[in-house]
Amino acid sequence: MVELSQRYQEPPDQIRGVESRQLLDHAADICGKDQKADSGVDVKDLQAKIGQLSMENDFLAVALGRVNDGSAKR
Repeated sequence: MVELSQRYQEPPDQIRGVESRQLLDHAADICGKDQKADSGVDVKDLQAKIGQLSMENDFLAVALGRVNDGSAKR
């Protein structure tokens, strides 16, 4: 606060008042109000992607297990 006061040659109380007003004006943005609309990401889409990746990991784990097996042709 002191640095800002010296830099802009304003009393600290005035700077504190400006910060308070800005906080109140933008509190919804800071707290994430309407965050879902801004993010553009749907939870169902993310869960579907997680399911897909989990199935792919399971498939590859089995496939790689067979490749590393002694009976696999090289």
